Amino acid sequence: MESLSNRKKEVSNKEMTFLESIYLPAVFSGMSKTLKHAFRKPVTIRYPDEQREFAPVYRGMHVLKRDEQGRENCTACGLCAVACPAEAITMTAAERKKGEEHLYREEKYASSYEINMLRCIFCGLCEEACPKEAVFLTDRIVPTNFERDTFVYGKDKLVEDVDNRVDITKRQNTGKRGNK
Repeated sequence: MESLSNRKKEVSNKEMTFLESIYLPAVFSGMSKTLKHAFRKPVTIRYPDEQREFAPVYRGMHVLKRDEQGRENCTACGLCAVACPAEAITMTAAERKKGEEHLYREEKYASSYEINMLRCIFCGLCEEACPKEAVFLTDRIVPTNFERDTFVYGKDKLVEDVDNRVDITKRQNTGKRGNK
């Protein structure tokens, strides 16, 4: 019977030489590669003493921004949650009460906003979808932990402090957001 591709190849059963049968050429080849790499400068960075410089488009820890007067930018529109391919963002909307004008910018705000960092793939679609520029991915590294519960970040970890603002100018000036 003839093959369909007509790419038949004859296979020879060649006998191995004595050196090949004791694997000396393979052993010497492996040892030469090991010695060649043994005397090179290591590429290991001793974190946290040394830190690698990140690219300006690096996407790390999320932050919910505040405006100049310290009010939260998020209006709980839900576009970030819809845009998230990993479905890592959940939020609950609430109406602003009288006397809370100094806390929230719009009449509607996110009473709870959670990001499951174990699900998040750091794609940046949430910050592109946000019309109020409320959510950004910063250049900070997400801290590690052994418990899964600690990776669901709520507003207590995501909203920036009024006194300690997070610099996101690098993120605003890269990609689709451009200078405004």
